[in-house]
Amino acid sequence: MKLAVVGGGSTYTPELIDGFARLRDTLPIEELVLVDPAADRLDLVGGLARRIFAKQGHPGRIVTTADLDAGVEGADAVLLQLRVGGQAARNQDETWPLECGCVGQETTGAGGLAKALRTVPVVLDIAERVRRTNPNAWLIDFTNPVGIVTRALLQAGHKAVGLCNVAIGFQRKFAKLLDVTPGDVHLEHVGLNHLTWETAVRLGGPEGENVLPRLLAEHGDAIAADLRLPRQILDRLGVVPSYYLRYFYAHDEVVRELRTKPSRASEVAAMESELLTLYGDPALDEKPELLAKRGGAFYSEAAVDLAAALLAGGGSPYQVVNTYNRGTLPFLPDDAVIEVQAAVGTKGATPLAVPELDPLYAGLTANVTAYEDLALEAALRGGRDRVYRALLAHPLIGQFEYAEQLTDQLIAHNREHLAWA
Repeated sequence: MKLAVVGGGSTYTPELIDGFARLRDTLPIEELVLVDPAADRLDLVGGLARRIFAKQGHPGRIVTTADLDAGVEGADAVLLQLRVGGQAARNQDETWPLECGCVGQETTGAGGLAKALRTVPVVLDIAERVRRTNPNAWLIDFTNPVGIVTRALLQAGHKAVGLCNVAIGFQRKFAKLLDVTPGDVHLEHVGLNHLTWETAVRLGGPEGENVLPRLLAEHGDAIAADLRLPRQILDRLGVVPSYYLRYFYAHDEVVRELRTKPSRASEVAAMESELLTLYGDPALDEKPELLAKRGGAFYSEAAVDLAAALLAGGGSPYQVVNTYNRGTLPFLPDDAVIEVQAAVGTKGATPLAVPELDPLYAGLTANVTAYEDLALEAALRGGRDRVYRALLAHPLIGQFEYAEQLTDQLIAHNREHLAWA
């Protein structure tokens, strides 16, 4: 089995490598290719990757290359984890929206739209090159904004599934609180990427006992603290929102916080510099503790599980993924991309049935889906008016004066990445 990782020079990659090494019986990789144009980073990450495989006795071969076509040729699956513009572009996404009093964040609001506009054309070009060399390869998208990028891939006819680590993070946390194994925890996880709610937590599978009320009663304070939301919100809702919902439920509070501290991008950039120094140590043969602060917890386990299911029908029978709606949420179009539990196998992902969604969540989901429609149109076709329409539609913006200002700012800060600008 051959896998390729596009964006293999990312500081995330050793987390992925560690998972591939530990879970080699689930996903037996013979060749792993790390593809990245940044040669210096790739050398450092590739060297550590080989040492991790060697220490854990993995027999697979790790290859590094800047040649995308050569790297993906013959791959059974290609994992996409790229960041167009790097942390510098992310820093802009997180700062200029604050000038209008709007959240600055890399996956939602104006910053999220900027990332989508930079990313979608690049990902589609990569996907076409994969299709030319191996039309049967699966594309596993971990590139944000995952919902929009996955929809672009699916609409272009690619074999693609989107992946996020939010759900597996909740699964692991809930399992620890309940003192059970993660495999015992089945989430009723519903919504869009970075806009989801855990509406039930079942033990043993989709038909198991719902222990969410017990979780909230016994561990509500700890869960609320992780989400940085008041405990009373969880009690009133009776669900657990993803931590990205804080941008919606406490928008003005978040803006005030963001205006008084360095951007997350600047923190990550400093962390990446330190990580790359560590990766260059020839004695290091395991992922360093610092990597846990970089983000992406349990990303490797989710990726292994998904790849194993798509390629060999293995892995967990049910996994939270991003895929076509296909009537699962009846208030959305069939070709909307949703994030839910699905049965995953060699033919792809089939969403499980979802109980009727409370209007409190359905309304916001429908609103953000409409924004994502317009965002994808802007990413595919370009043009100032399309950018403006997407910003005006976003529930965190929604005012014409802000949309005008943010449109100008977005284009000015991203001109080098927008062919039409």
